[in-house]
Amino acid sequence: MAAKATKALVEVEKLTKAQAKVEHMRLSLEIEAHNERYYQKDAPTVSDAAYDALRQRLVAIEAKFPDLVTTDSPTQKVGAAPARGFAKVQHAVPMLSLGNAFSDEDVTEFVDRIRRFLKLDTEHIPALVAEPKIDGLSLSLRYENGELVRAATRGDGFTGEDVTANVRTIKDIPHTLKGRNIPAACEMRGEVYMLKKDFLELNKKQAEAEDTVFANPRNSAAGSLRQKDVSITASRPLKFFAYTWGEMNERPADTQHGMLDWMDKAGFVVNPLTKLCKDVDAVLEFYNKIGEERASLGYDIDGVVYKVDRLDWQDRLGFVSRSPRWAIAHKFAAEQAMTILNGIDIQVGRTGAMTPVARLEPVTVGGVVVSNATLHNEDYIKGIGNDGNPIRDGVDLRVGDTVVVQRAGDVIPQVVSVVMDKRPKSAKPYKFPETCPVCGSHAVREEDEAVRRCTGALICPAQAVERLKHFVSRLAFDIDGLGDKQIQEFYEEGLVMSPVDIFTLQKRDARSTTKLMAREGYGETSVRNLFNAIDARRTIELHRLIFGLGIRHVGEGNAKLLARHYGTIENFREAMLAAAKGTKDEENTTEAYQDLNNIGGIGEIVADAVVEFFAEPRNVKALGELLREIEVKPAEQPRKSSPVSDKTVVFTGSLTKFTRDEAKAMAERLGAKVAGSVSKKTDYVVAGEDAGSKLTKARELGVAVLTEDEWLKLIGE
Repeated sequence: MAAKATKALVEVEKLTKAQAKVEHMRLSLEIEAHNERYYQKDAPTVSDAAYDALRQRLVAIEAKFPDLVTTDSPTQKVGAAPARGFAKVQHAVPMLSLGNAFSDEDVTEFVDRIRRFLKLDTEHIPALVAEPKIDGLSLSLRYENGELVRAATRGDGFTGEDVTANVRTIKDIPHTLKGRNIPAACEMRGEVYMLKKDFLELNKKQAEAEDTVFANPRNSAAGSLRQKDVSITASRPLKFFAYTWGEMNERPADTQHGMLDWMDKAGFVVNPLTKLCKDVDAVLEFYNKIGEERASLGYDIDGVVYKVDRLDWQDRLGFVSRSPRWAIAHKFAAEQAMTILNGIDIQVGRTGAMTPVARLEPVTVGGVVVSNATLHNEDYIKGIGNDGNPIRDGVDLRVGDTVVVQRAGDVIPQVVSVVMDKRPKSAKPYKFPETCPVCGSHAVREEDEAVRRCTGALICPAQAVERLKHFVSRLAFDIDGLGDKQIQEFYEEGLVMSPVDIFTLQKRDARSTTKLMAREGYGETSVRNLFNAIDARRTIELHRLIFGLGIRHVGEGNAKLLARHYGTIENFREAMLAAAKGTKDEENTTEAYQDLNNIGGIGEIVADAVVEFFAEPRNVKALGELLREIEVKPAEQPRKSSPVSDKTVVFTGSLTKFTRDEAKAMAERLGAKVAGSVSKKTDYVVAGEDAGSKLTKARELGVAVLTEDEWLKLIGE
């Protein structure tokens, strides 16, 4: 089915209260997800410009509808909660973020606001310290009597991660402060970063070792600092610029630039490009000069920070929400360059997603040679829908076009516009493939989705390894001794290329001249145990088989719904093959499809995904081969009448009388629905030891809370 075009956003001024509430919730969830990927996982998925656009829209909505502002709003918070695995550190003074300026007018307004707040006349312009905004990881260093005692990341601004041991390996960070006039207790703050040349060298080594390759120097620095193994951090070329402070019982200077001078004398590295500016014209001149030099700097920056120089004025100005009134970040526009689109390649991901990639005439953008750029999806090539990226006003992309390339936030290059007067007359609209370039299976787009996917789940090499890992996972075939590592090795050596190969492995090994037991790490006992584990799964429950097929949208719950409805593998396969006959029609009117679509909890999206799987002949062939090697048990039907039939149950806390999986299976066997979260629709919450937020919410909503013994008594077991 064809995807619908992305709807244009309604201007904030035109939003109704109801629309604003929905939009506020959507933006908040999206921004929180991006915060988690950026601050916790060091793996952003959108450009800085796209992220800033989301925040600007949220701020505008809250300005028009102030009652939507809550303490949970992203505008009221900084960063994201600390990741698990590091001890937490409470910041004595919160590490807040900065407000943003995107134009010269924004900067002028910033200075005017300061002047009005301080009641200064137009002739008294506050002096500002301007410094490059380093694109790295914020860090707080606590010194007591001049000795480094603790280092912490920003985290959510209030609580960070203790990375003291790692930080002690960074040469730019002094363990002992030098000179006189050292405060008894002080927190020094700055940015951990990595030079571009060091980043490229590290990525080269990572690639050679077949290890993680980082997207940019910021991710590389963050990932290197937050290592459990301190020796890894020590091996990485991390650097540090100091630029501010937190708690300090006595300040050695009374101006921002005076404090920077003190930091330099105390042993910190201070950015030498920092400049004291007397007025707005001076800071804008500095901004433009740094912008011109940006590509030649040895490190990444994404703007310039301006701070009021006088510290007594900083104290008077104070803070608003998540940022200081006395400082602002003047962000750079994303860097751009012009080049030729030589071709469009299609990459197939592990879930079958087909992503177009631009092959470009190599061009330097922001000091980095770019030869490939993401094109997101087929709508992006056609010029419809923007995925948070600049809109090209309906102009499509064609091979041979002269295009403008942008390193958005210095993360992933993208093509943002076409120079139409340079378009060759021979350039033709690009036709997105309707079959997978890797395996030849047909590719489909689901309604309201921009991504086209290969349907050859069981036979596509681009998906094969991950599909096989899913096939043997705990909720599917759960084959002991055949984990991710073994699947990867067996696939690379051609031993297991599809699910059926797992169950023919022993027969093939018996005929082979190179036995499994001769492999490194294997012996007679381990091979025998593996074959026994495989044989133990030759009889499998229907829902486990359906889940193991890896059909898109079919998780454990939907697999059980399908298994209960059809009862046997024969009924299921026959019905799906009948439903697949209607996939070529504009609307699938087959009786089998209607029956599938009407199963409670399934719906059109899941139904379409299942039918598309069975519409691919090679999937059907692969399943048939598998079924000749295994026996599928009929689905156990839920008890028609029980005290918990059609009830929604949530299990929480540490269960002692049964495992979580046993509890779930027990409830479902009795006709109950097991949910992962508590809502007004929840009928029972079964609480084990150390039950937390779910138990609290259940009590708030008045949901019945049962102990394990009370649950067993209720169901009569």
